[in-house]
Amino acid sequence: MVNLDRWICFDVETPNSQNHRMSAIGLVVVQDGEIRRQLYTLVDPETWFDPFNVRLTGISAQSVQGKPTFPLVWELIAPWMDSGVLVAHNAPFDMSVLSRCLLDYDLPFKPLATYACTCQMAKKLIPGLENHRLNTLCDALQIPLDHHNALSDAMACAKLLMHFQRFGSLRPFLRTYDMAAVCTVRGRRRGV
Repeated sequence: MVNLDRWICFDVETPNSQNHRMSAIGLVVVQDGEIRRQLYTLVDPETWFDPFNVRLTGISAQSVQGKPTFPLVWELIAPWMDSGVLVAHNAPFDMSVLSRCLLDYDLPFKPLATYACTCQMAKKLIPGLENHRLNTLCDALQIPLDHHNALSDAMACAKLLMHFQRFGSLRPFLRTYDMAAVCTVRGRRRGV
């Protein structure tokens, strides 16, 4: 059974449209309805940077010089990522980048990961908005946001999660992600 007391909100930024490496990651741990820990790091993706991504995130090849590669970052964050439900805004994207990084570097993780998406929660729980983008939701709920900064996005995700917890159980939003197949397992919710 999935523990709904600990949620690992995360956001990744990518260097290019291949989305198989990350240039930054932010994590915020929500436990028992409170923010308990946070972490941000730039990541040397060991690949090229697209000018579009550089403009969007402000992260360039120069920004990541001397920063840890994903295997070193994974050593630090793996215990966090394995300690609760993973949560992201537009989670299938962040889950796919995480999966692809793990596969590219042949790093171990559980084969199936339980996750939830605050974008999907918002569509169900706040249906009247013009859209459910992170910046739109943050504007509507007065949550500070430095969009495309991985820690700020992860913190906004955590605050959205805590807002949605007031609506009741979030168990219906749990999904299962197949880390090797890089996709959501359709028709199956874990721990429901």
